[in-house]
Formats: sequence, structure tokens, C-alpha cells
Amino acid sequence: MIFKTAAPLILGILTLTSSLAAQKPAPKPAAPKEPAPVIVLETVKGTIEIETLPDEAPKTVAHVVELVKKNFYNGMRFHRAEENFLVQIGDPQSRDMSREAWWGRGPGSGKPIGVSEIGKRKHVPGSVGMAHSGDPKYADSQFYIVMQPRPGLDGKFTIFGRVSSGMDVVKKLKRADILKKASVR
Repeated sequence: MIFKTAAPLILGILTLTSSLAAQKPAPKPAAPKEPAPVIVLETVKGTIEIETLPDEAPKTVAHVVELVKKNFYNGMRFHRAEENFLVQIGDPQSRDMSREAWWGRGPGSGKPIGVSEIGKRKHVPGSVGMAHSGDPKYADSQFYIVMQPRPGLDGKFTIFGRVSSGMDVVKKLKRADILKKASVR
């Protein structure tokens, strides 16, 4: 008699226990995402801040940030500055005025990124992209900042950042202007 009255209770407990055992624990909340590195360029004309895009171009961002941390860009000159188009930096030869005819053709850091991270992002004013001589996976240290929309560059170059402050400085830069110091924060 006890068994007949206790059976539904035991069955209910067993069902509840197996139901709880089958449930997965609640997922842990995602760790807070680290803010993207910001590259700060202190030029002779003022300061430019570049917000990097590590979610879109992780290897490119890591490569450029590493070069900045090694002081690779300090003392270089903007070897290309075309009004209403772009400015470009990253050739170590630009530190030597006697090599001016060769600026932009330099060896870079000697360690190309090795991958192309061309995404769907468009070249809009302030876009920061990696220059290359024909194959984007061989981009190394030279990067540019565009001043106006440049759809002709879309899909051909890795955009790894955008100017968050200092576009007025970008527009003032001329060929041979010096990058005094690059840093990351």
C-alpha cells in the first residue's frame, strides 16, 4: 500500500532529477572585450590618432602595433603626400634625405604580414590601409591614410584602421614631413 502511494512521488522525483541532470549549466558571461589599440602619430604638424580594427584585420593590426612598439616608425618621413588623396609612411629609407629618389621602394621591416585581410570596408576619409606592391599578402610596414572616398582602392588593400582624431593634421602633411614619434595606447 505504501508502494502504491509513494510510487507517483518517487517517479516525480526521478523525472525531475533526470531533467535537471540533462540541463547544461548556464554559459559564463563573455569576458569583457579589450579595447582596440589606438596608434598615436606625433608629427611635425600635429597629432593623429588611429583606431585600429583588430576584428577585421587581426594580423595586420598585430604587425603594425608590434612595429610601433619597436619604435620602427619614429623619425621617418611621409614619403608620399598627394593633396586631397592620401599620405603614406613606412619606408625606413625616408630617414635619409640622400635616398629621397628611392623613398617608397624600401625594404620595410623585412617581415611581410603574409596574409591578405581585405574585407568589405570601403575607403572613406580617414581610412588607414596597408600599401603593397601588387600582392596584399606582402604588405609590410608602409601604410596610408586617405582624405576622400576612394572606391578605386576598395577590395585591393587591407584597411586596418580609421583616423579618430587629427584629420586636419593629415590634410596639412607634405612630402618629407617627419613623424616624430609613434606610440600605442
